[in-house]
Amino acid sequence: MKKLHNGTVKELKEIAKNTVCLRFEPKQSMKIKPGQFVSILCEGLTLRRPFSVADFDGHTVTVLFRQKGKGTKYLAGLKPGDEIDFTGPLGNGFDIQDKKALVIGAGIGIAPVYYLNKFLTQSHFVGAFNSEDEVPKVFEPDEKIIGGTILDHLERLITDYKPEIIYACGPSVVLKAISKLGVPSQLALEKVMACGIGVCKGCVIKIKKGDTVQNMTICHDGPVFEGGEIVWE
Repeated sequence: MKKLHNGTVKELKEIAKNTVCLRFEPKQSMKIKPGQFVSILCEGLTLRRPFSVADFDGHTVTVLFRQKGKGTKYLAGLKPGDEIDFTGPLGNGFDIQDKKALVIGAGIGIAPVYYLNKFLTQSHFVGAFNSEDEVPKVFEPDEKIIGGTILDHLERLITDYKPEIIYACGPSVVLKAISKLGVPSQLALEKVMACGIGVCKGCVIKIKKGDTVQNMTICHDGPVFEGGEIVWE
Protein backbone atom coordinates (compact mmCIF):
# COMPACT_ATOMS: atom_id res chain seq x y z
CA MET A 1 0.00 0.00 0.00
CA LYS A 2 1.24 3.46 -0.82
CA LYS A 3 2.14 5.67 2.11
CA LEU A 4 0.47 8.93 1.15
CA HIS A 5 1.67 12.12 2.80
CA ASN A 6 1.54 15.87 2.50
CA GLY A 7 4.38 18.21 3.31
CA THR A 8 5.36 21.86 3.30
CA VAL A 9 8.35 23.24 1.40
CA LYS A 10 10.89 24.77 3.79
CA GLU A 11 13.76 25.59 1.42
CA LEU A 12 14.67 25.29 -2.24
CA LYS A 13 18.04 26.36 -3.61
CA GLU A 14 20.64 25.50 -6.21
CA ILE A 15 23.67 24.07 -4.43
CA ALA A 16 25.78 23.11 -7.46
CA LYS A 17 25.67 23.32 -11.24
CA ASN A 18 22.32 21.83 -12.33
CA THR A 19 21.70 20.49 -8.82
CA VAL A 20 18.81 21.69 -6.66
CA CYS A 21 18.30 20.93 -2.98
CA LEU A 22 14.67 20.67 -1.83
CA ARG A 23 13.81 20.49 1.85
CA PHE A 24 10.27 19.86 3.00
CA GLU A 25 8.55 19.01 6.25
CA PRO A 26 6.02 16.14 6.28
CA LYS A 27 2.82 16.82 8.18
CA GLN A 28 2.86 13.28 9.54
CA SER A 29 5.66 11.79 11.64
CA MET A 30 7.79 9.14 9.96
CA LYS A 31 11.06 7.24 10.05
CA ILE A 32 13.31 7.00 7.00
CA LYS A 33 16.20 4.58 6.57
CA PRO A 34 19.24 5.55 4.48
CA GLY A 35 18.68 4.25 0.96
CA GLN A 36 14.91 4.70 0.96
CA PHE A 37 13.20 7.19 -1.33
CA VAL A 38 10.13 9.39 -1.66
CA SER A 39 8.00 9.84 -4.76
CA ILE A 40 6.62 13.34 -5.35
CA LEU A 41 3.52 14.31 -7.33
CA CYS A 42 4.32 17.00 -9.91
CA GLU A 43 1.66 19.26 -11.35
CA GLY A 44 0.38 18.17 -14.77
CA LEU A 45 1.94 14.70 -14.56
CA THR A 46 0.21 11.41 -13.74
CA LEU A 47 3.23 9.52 -12.47
CA ARG A 48 5.13 10.68 -9.42
CA ARG A 49 8.86 11.33 -9.57
CA PRO A 50 11.14 9.30 -7.24
CA PHE A 51 14.02 10.88 -5.30
CA SER A 52 16.49 9.32 -2.88
CA VAL A 53 16.41 10.84 0.57
CA ALA A 54 19.65 12.79 0.96
CA ASP A 55 19.04 13.72 4.58
CA PHE A 56 16.40 13.46 7.28
CA ASP A 57 16.64 14.95 10.76
CA GLY A 58 13.39 13.51 12.05
CA HIS A 59 11.43 16.53 10.88
CA THR A 60 12.69 17.69 7.48
CA VAL A 61 13.25 15.58 4.36
CA THR A 62 16.01 16.62 1.95
CA VAL A 63 16.23 15.50 -1.68
CA LEU A 64 18.54 16.51 -4.51
CA PHE A 65 17.62 16.67 -8.17
CA ARG A 66 18.80 17.93 -11.53
CA GLN A 67 16.43 19.77 -13.84
CA LYS A 68 15.80 17.43 -16.76
CA GLY A 69 12.08 17.44 -17.60
CA LYS A 70 8.63 18.70 -16.69
CA GLY A 71 8.64 17.12 -13.25
CA THR A 72 11.89 18.59 -12.00
CA LYS A 73 11.08 21.92 -13.68
CA TYR A 74 7.88 22.04 -11.63
CA LEU A 75 9.75 21.20 -8.42
CA ALA A 76 12.40 23.84 -9.12
CA GLY A 77 9.63 26.44 -9.27
CA LEU A 78 8.25 25.69 -5.80
CA LYS A 79 8.59 28.23 -2.99
CA PRO A 80 8.73 27.99 0.80
CA GLY A 81 5.25 27.40 2.12
CA ASP A 82 4.04 25.49 -0.95
CA GLU A 83 2.44 22.10 -0.38
CA ILE A 84 3.94 18.81 -1.57
CA ASP A 85 2.03 15.58 -2.15
CA PHE A 86 4.32 12.56 -1.82
CA THR A 87 4.50 8.88 -1.00
CA GLY A 88 7.13 7.34 1.20
CA PRO A 89 9.36 6.23 2.57
CA LEU A 90 9.53 3.60 -0.16
CA GLY A 91 11.88 0.72 -0.89
CA ASN A 92 14.41 -1.02 1.31
CA GLY A 93 17.38 0.85 2.69
CA PHE A 94 21.00 -0.05 3.39
CA ASP A 95 21.84 -2.77 5.90
CA ILE A 96 24.10 -0.76 8.17
CA GLN A 97 26.97 -2.85 9.47
CA ASP A 98 29.66 -2.05 12.01
CA LYS A 99 32.52 -2.54 9.56
CA LYS A 100 35.21 -0.42 7.96
CA ALA A 101 33.31 1.12 5.07
CA LEU A 102 34.16 2.78 1.78
CA VAL A 103 31.24 5.01 0.77
CA ILE A 104 31.02 6.10 -2.87
CA GLY A 105 28.61 8.55 -4.46
CA ALA A 106 28.99 9.29 -8.16
CA GLY A 107 27.23 12.43 -9.37
CA ILE A 108 23.70 12.82 -8.05
CA GLY A 109 24.25 9.36 -6.51
CA ILE A 110 25.84 11.19 -3.60
CA ALA A 111 22.35 11.76 -2.16
CA PRO A 112 21.51 8.43 -0.43
CA VAL A 113 25.07 7.67 0.66
CA TYR A 114 25.45 11.11 2.25
CA TYR A 115 22.54 10.28 4.54
CA LEU A 116 23.92 6.78 5.10
CA ASN A 117 27.35 8.09 6.06
CA LYS A 118 25.87 9.82 9.11
CA PHE A 119 25.10 6.39 10.58
CA LEU A 120 28.55 4.87 10.03
CA THR A 121 31.23 4.89 12.70
CA GLN A 122 34.25 4.14 10.47
CA SER A 123 34.07 5.23 6.87
CA HIS A 124 35.83 7.00 4.03
CA PHE A 125 33.33 8.96 1.94
CA VAL A 126 34.24 9.56 -1.71
CA GLY A 127 32.33 11.70 -4.22
CA ALA A 128 32.99 11.67 -7.96
CA PHE A 129 31.94 14.57 -10.21
CA ASN A 130 32.56 15.76 -13.76
CA SER A 131 33.72 19.19 -12.58
CA GLU A 132 34.29 21.16 -9.39
CA ASP A 133 31.18 23.26 -9.90
CA GLU A 134 29.04 20.08 -9.82
CA VAL A 135 30.06 19.32 -6.21
CA PRO A 136 27.10 20.10 -3.91
CA LYS A 137 28.90 22.25 -1.36
CA VAL A 138 26.80 21.35 1.69
CA PHE A 139 27.23 17.64 0.91
CA GLU A 140 30.99 17.59 0.46
CA PRO A 141 32.61 14.15 0.94
CA ASP A 142 35.94 13.28 2.60
CA GLU A 143 37.56 12.88 -0.81
CA LYS A 144 36.58 14.34 -4.18
CA ILE A 145 37.43 12.90 -7.57
CA ILE A 146 36.94 15.56 -10.23
CA GLY A 147 36.84 14.79 -13.95
CA GLY A 148 37.73 11.57 -15.71
CA THR A 149 36.08 8.56 -14.16
CA ILE A 150 36.03 7.04 -10.70
CA LEU A 151 36.64 3.67 -12.36
CA ASP A 152 40.31 4.62 -12.64
CA HIS A 153 40.50 5.12 -8.86
CA LEU A 154 38.71 2.05 -7.49
CA GLU A 155 41.77 -0.17 -7.14
CA ARG A 156 43.67 2.65 -5.41
CA LEU A 157 40.81 3.23 -2.98
CA ILE A 158 40.69 -0.47 -2.11
CA THR A 159 44.46 -0.63 -1.64
CA ASP A 160 44.70 2.56 0.42
CA TYR A 161 41.64 2.16 2.60
CA LYS A 162 41.19 -1.63 2.76
CA PRO A 163 37.44 -1.56 3.36
CA GLU A 164 35.45 -4.49 4.73
CA ILE A 165 32.34 -3.29 2.89
CA ILE A 166 31.48 -0.79 0.13
CA TYR A 167 28.29 1.24 0.00
CA ALA A 168 27.65 3.06 -3.27
CA CYS A 169 25.20 4.82 -5.57
CA GLY A 170 25.76 6.09 -9.09
CA PRO A 171 25.60 5.10 -12.77
CA SER A 172 25.32 1.38 -13.57
CA VAL A 173 28.81 1.26 -15.09
CA VAL A 174 30.28 2.39 -11.75
CA LEU A 175 28.18 0.04 -9.64
CA LYS A 176 28.96 -2.92 -11.89
CA ALA A 177 32.70 -2.29 -11.50
CA ILE A 178 32.34 -1.99 -7.72
CA SER A 179 30.44 -5.27 -7.53
CA LYS A 180 33.38 -7.06 -9.15
CA LEU A 181 36.11 -5.76 -6.83
CA GLY A 182 35.93 -8.77 -4.52
CA VAL A 183 34.72 -6.69 -1.55
CA PRO A 184 31.19 -7.15 -0.14
CA SER A 185 29.03 -4.28 -1.37
CA GLN A 186 25.59 -2.78 -1.04
CA LEU A 187 24.54 -0.80 -4.08
CA ALA A 188 21.66 1.65 -4.45
CA LEU A 189 20.48 1.35 -8.04
CA GLU A 190 19.24 4.26 -10.13
CA LYS A 191 16.49 3.73 -12.70
CA VAL A 192 13.39 5.48 -14.03
CA MET A 193 10.42 4.22 -12.01
CA ALA A 194 6.69 4.40 -12.69
CA CYS A 195 4.47 3.10 -9.87
CA GLY A 196 7.15 3.06 -7.17
CA ILE A 197 5.64 0.04 -5.40
CA GLY A 198 6.59 -2.91 -7.64
CA VAL A 199 3.26 -3.33 -9.40
CA CYS A 200 3.99 -2.11 -12.94
CA LYS A 201 7.23 -4.12 -13.28
CA GLY A 202 8.88 -1.22 -15.09
CA CYS A 203 12.12 -1.45 -13.13
CA VAL A 204 12.79 -5.19 -13.06
CA ILE A 205 16.30 -6.45 -12.41
CA LYS A 206 17.68 -9.99 -12.21
CA ILE A 207 19.04 -11.05 -8.82
CA LYS A 208 20.93 -14.29 -8.15
CA LYS A 209 19.80 -16.19 -5.06
CA GLY A 210 21.85 -19.34 -4.64
CA ASP A 211 21.51 -21.35 -7.85
CA THR A 212 18.46 -19.48 -9.08
CA VAL A 213 17.95 -16.12 -10.77
CA GLN A 214 14.88 -14.13 -9.77
CA ASN A 215 13.20 -11.08 -11.24
CA MET A 216 12.93 -8.31 -8.67
CA THR A 217 11.85 -4.68 -8.85
CA ILE A 218 14.24 -1.88 -7.95
CA CYS A 219 11.49 0.25 -6.39
CA HIS A 220 9.96 -2.42 -4.13
CA ASP A 221 12.66 -5.04 -3.55
CA GLY A 222 15.46 -2.47 -3.69
CA PRO A 223 16.70 0.06 -4.47
CA VAL A 224 19.58 -1.37 -2.40
CA PHE A 225 20.93 -4.80 -3.38
CA GLU A 226 23.98 -6.87 -2.50
CA GLY A 227 26.47 -6.19 -5.29
CA GLY A 228 27.43 -9.84 -5.70
CA GLU A 229 23.81 -10.86 -6.31
CA ILE A 230 23.09 -8.49 -9.21
CA VAL A 231 23.02 -10.03 -12.69
CA TRP A 232 24.33 -7.24 -14.87
CA GLU A 233 23.06 -6.98 -18.44
